[in-house]
Amino acid sequence: MSLRIACLQLNPGDDIQKNVEAALALAREACDNGAQLLLLPEFSFVLHASGRVMRETAVDEPGHPGLAAFRKLSMTRGVWTLIGSATVKTSDERIANRAYLIDSVGEIVASYDKIHMFDATLPSGRTIRESAMYRPGEQAVIAHTPFATIGITICYDLRFPQLYRSLAHSGADLIVVPSAFTHATGKMHWHTLLRARAIENGCFIAAPATCGMHPGGHQTFGHSLVVDPSGTVIADGGDEPTVCYGDIDLEEVKRVRERMPTLSHDRPFTAAHSKQHIED
Repeated sequence: MSLRIACLQLNPGDDIQKNVEAALALAREACDNGAQLLLLPEFSFVLHASGRVMRETAVDEPGHPGLAAFRKLSMTRGVWTLIGSATVKTSDERIANRAYLIDSVGEIVASYDKIHMFDATLPSGRTIRESAMYRPGEQAVIAHTPFATIGITICYDLRFPQLYRSLAHSGADLIVVPSAFTHATGKMHWHTLLRARAIENGCFIAAPATCGMHPGGHQTFGHSLVVDPSGTVIADGGDEPTVCYGDIDLEEVKRVRERMPTLSHDRPFTAAHSKQHIED
């Protein structure tokens, strides 16, 4: 089945309504150009370097203006939409970094909370503790649609190939990776990691991304990508806000997996520790 994907490459700031309108403008352009599946990046509606701002701008799910706007657009234009993530309040003091898949009649058919949290002390001495602010998800998510079986991941998840293997074994022929990759790590790893996940699992990868400078001095990489099951980049969004289109043939997943059936060759194993060598 042929499918036209549109990755909406956005430059969100800290004004939710302004960000929603900017996303809607690109979404309407994509619909006018025949897109059947709209993909928005991580932090579609708010992105600020300050964790305090991200927490303070989080919204209860039922009243989220971005979610409401794209449910309406999906219904009126008859398209499927992935909101790569919105920051929403939860039942505890932490917020969720949550993706939503909306069908062509405006219903939310799947949601996914980002599983992997970036907790690290950088060489500069700066400490980042995503898990202190975001409640991590605990479950991988597969969504069955009329055109593809979609696995949903978010940004830092990209560095954990076991998640992608699990989604592929569960039938995913398209895995989405909405992201807000930093500019520094994007230059080093973005293209390589996305191509690797596609090759390893014989599936399409679609990664809508944020780009440019954001309030607080944060810069993200852009380069929304669509990658085919052989690892070929078939669409690259570059550095600026844009719509990045990918026309994909989902039968290619079957063809590639038949040629290289690694999913059926996975075997359980354990790691054996060698005996310590003791010199006489």
